[in-house]
Formats: sequence, structure tokens, C-alpha cells
Amino acid sequence: MKTTILGFLLFAFSVLMGCTQLEDRSFHNIIAEGFQPSGDDLSALLGSAYVPWRQTLLLWNGVARAQMLSSDQDVIPARPNGWVDGGIYKRMHQHKWTSEDDICVQSWERTYVGVNACNRVLYQIESGEINLPANEDAVVAELKVLRASYYYILVDLFGNIPLVTRFDVPEGYLPEQSTRREVYEFIVEEITANLPLLSEETGGDYYGRFNKWAAYTLLAKVYLNAEVFSEGAFTEWDACIEACNRVIDANRYALEAEQRLVFVTRNENSREIILGLAIDETYVTDWNAFDFHLYTLQPSSQATYNFQSAPWGGVCCIPQYIDTFDPDDERLADNFIRGLQYDASGNPLLCTMGSLSGQPLEYVNEVPSIDESQEIHGYRWGKFEYAQGITNRLSNDWPLFRYADVLLMKAEALLRKGEATEAAQLVTQVRERNFTGHPAKALVSAGELAGGSCYDYGRRDNLLEPVSEGGEDIVLGRMLDELGWEFAQEGRRRQDMIRFGVFTTKSWFSHDKDGDAHCNLYPIPQKQLLSNGNLRQNPGY
Repeated sequence: MKTTILGFLLFAFSVLMGCTQLEDRSFHNIIAEGFQPSGDDLSALLGSAYVPWRQTLLLWNGVARAQMLSSDQDVIPARPNGWVDGGIYKRMHQHKWTSEDDICVQSWERTYVGVNACNRVLYQIESGEINLPANEDAVVAELKVLRASYYYILVDLFGNIPLVTRFDVPEGYLPEQSTRREVYEFIVEEITANLPLLSEETGGDYYGRFNKWAAYTLLAKVYLNAEVFSEGAFTEWDACIEACNRVIDANRYALEAEQRLVFVTRNENSREIILGLAIDETYVTDWNAFDFHLYTLQPSSQATYNFQSAPWGGVCCIPQYIDTFDPDDERLADNFIRGLQYDASGNPLLCTMGSLSGQPLEYVNEVPSIDESQEIHGYRWGKFEYAQGITNRLSNDWPLFRYADVLLMKAEALLRKGEATEAAQLVTQVRERNFTGHPAKALVSAGELAGGSCYDYGRRDNLLEPVSEGGEDIVLGRMLDELGWEFAQEGRRRQDMIRFGVFTTKSWFSHDKDGDAHCNLYPIPQKQLLSNGNLRQNPGY
């Protein structure tokens, strides 16, 4: 079935246009006017609107970097082979980004490509250019929920954005800007209005598409962040719990026995994945389609996995984050690459550049500074399986929504309501598979879960005296820790930190706390402001 899904995604690549200006209508029709699609054609039609999710998340300087490089988990320090890149990654780490930085620009433009793709297909259906053989209401509902998911990215990153729901806009159209709360309310209304029309099927033709349970998961995510998205106006903990219960009570999904099984190369049959982005090196051909292996490992590590391209050795983990793990937590071994490295035959690897050239390649939990590092510095990403002989692109599907997230969203909402006992039971359920050798450590009490974080915040680079800020003062900080341990490398840490009030109030590694909260939103890209006089920049920029 993965081959079928990727087949229509390949078709979608050939027809999806890259237009990013909201007022630009220079799109090609993806099928001839009046065409009546069969089942396979319908999959291709919908696939053209799903492709931008993978692109905005994973292509170079996309949403995943916007969420992770600004956080307390990951960093790209200067390496012997470069990675300074005009200071963009340092600015991301230090929260000094600008409205012209590529990560801000790409996150905006690629996500609006997704919005435009949904609007285009909706227009073709509603105008009669496409005559669906059946279930038109269900297809329209699916597209509107998909469009809401793109707006979920935009409201999270940028807040005050234009809401565009039409493709047939008049010439010279410049959309008005909506407030963050208005965008939040639009997303909730779109999901709740269309959710009843969605299919309850899982897998098969509905793999990688919004069924009813994926929509409930998206809705739970939006409700979980309601206080942030509504600019402090209200919370929606009960609504989040209810949405999570709909997924749990459906009994369609379950935790994998081992967390690592969610992230293997052939993970399309995982019962934990509620909505996956289908990826395969054969069909997904963008150079940076999914390149975590090249992005994190040093060049010598090519010999470990027989990669077809040498890695570039950029991103690694912040040592303070790694220090938060219990040594017996199996996620520490499963999610990160550390220690002495060997080739596929068991021979030790050596560094190939910098001051350590010729010495053993041993990834250590140390990074001197964002301005200075060698090949050995920092644990590397390893959560997604790196298959032997892989190209520059991984073939693992991306688990956009998974069942562990539903359980932990419910736990967090319960905890915020003061119902710590039930929340602790859910957290324990997720932890149990990660402490199989030490099962007693999986148990979390209500008191522990309601406590502070074990993250030792404060500056920790070699250029300055260390400063200890600790994490005990973070309200419900242990819950934030649990999210950090479970969802590393999944493109979400910034959002969690903001929700727990930590993103701008703590220092870590080479990052000083911001002093105000304006960095909780990214700036609207300068090129968008210049092209649309109806837009106003976010405060603080």
C-alpha cells in the first residue's frame, strides 16, 4: 500500500506548483476540465494537496528547523567543515533571527503553498471542473481539515496571518491580516464542522490522509495550545481531553512495544502512527527531502551505514538536554548516536578534519561553544533508522501524529486541571516500554509529575563562566521533561517550551534568555510585508 500512496505522491510532485504569493493565481490545472476521476485519480488529486506538508516540514531550512534549532535540545555549532552559513543557525539558537532569515521565509512560503493547493482543488471541485463520482462532501471536508492543519503551522509560528479560503480571487487581491485568536477560532471551526464527514477507515486508501481520528488528534493539539493561540484569553483543557478520548476510545491505535519501531525504515504498518507523511527515496526526489542522516553524522560515518553520500556533520544535541535522561532510559540508546564509531565491518572510524584529524571518531556529550566544535562534539540524531545503503534521502515515513502524543496530550491537560493521579498513569503507560530492564523506573507518581524540571538551565559554553538557573521553578516542569524525552527530533520542541513558559525565560548552552516574550512568534518575512500593505509586522521586530 505504501507503493500506491507514493505513486500518487509522485504524480502530485509533477503537478504541484511552487507559487508562494497569496495573490498569484498562476497555477496549472492538475487535471483537464470536466474530468471524472476514478479512485486512483482521486488519490492523486488529494495527494497534490498533501505534498506541501512534507516539504514545509523537512526541506532545507523548513518548519522542523524553526521548531528545533531555536530550542533547548539541538544546535548547529561551527564545525571544521563550516556550518556558519552567515550566522543563521547561531541567530536561531540565540533568538536573534530577522525577518529576512531563510528559516522564517521558507516556513511561511512553503506552508502557504499547502494552503493554496487546498484552495485550488476545492475550487476545481466546487466549480465543477472536477466531477467526483461519489462522496464529494467527504472529499471537501478532508481538504478543509487539511487546510486547517497548514493554518495550525502558521498560527503557531507567526500568529497574526492572512486567512485565505478562496482560489478564485480577483486580480490584485491582497488578503487582510487576521489576529492570532481569529486564526485559532477559524481552525477550530473548520475541523469541528468537517470532522463528522470524514472516514473512520484506517490504512489502505486512508494511509497518510486525514481520517476522523487524525482530525481529532489535530483538534486536540489546537486545544492544547489554546491559551497560547488565543493570546491568553482562555484555555481548553476539557476540550483537549475529549478529543483525545475520541481517539483512545476508537481502539484503532496502540503504542508499539518499543518506541524505536515507530521510526524504522518500513514503518508504514505501525499501529502507533495516526497520520504519517509517506516518504520513499524512489518517489520523493527533492535533494533535501529527508536528510537527517547527512545533516547530523560526520563524513566518516558513511562507512557505518554504506550511505551513497558522505554526511555533512552539522546538528547535534545540547549536552544539558542529554544530561536530563535517566541512564537506564532506553530512549537514550535508541534515539541518539554516541561513543566510538565503527564501519560496517567493525573497524574503528577516524576523524577526517580539524584539529582531531586522524584520531578516533567518538561522539561525546560535550560541545565547547556554538562558535567552536570538532567532529567528536555532541551526540548525533539517531531516532529514525538509517538503513544500509541509503541515498541522500531516508525512506522512513514521518509520524506526524502518533498515539503516544494523544496519551501525553491528555495527561498534560489533566495535569493542568489538577488531576495529577490520572495524568501520572498515562505518562507511566508511555514510559513502561522505555524501562524494560528497570521497570520500577517507569512508574511516575502524581507528586513527581507535578514537580519542576530536572533540566539544569543556564549558559554552558566555554567562552563564559557557567551560570546555573536550574529548572525546579518551572511549573509542571516534569511534564515538559517527559515531552522532551519522548518527542526528541520530531520537530516540535519550541511549541512545547512556549506552552510551559520556558522558551524566552531560560538560558541554555550559548543562548541567553530573551528578556521579553516577543520571540514566541517569528517575524513575518520582509518580502511578504513589501508585497502586501495589509500586513503588519509582529511586535518586537
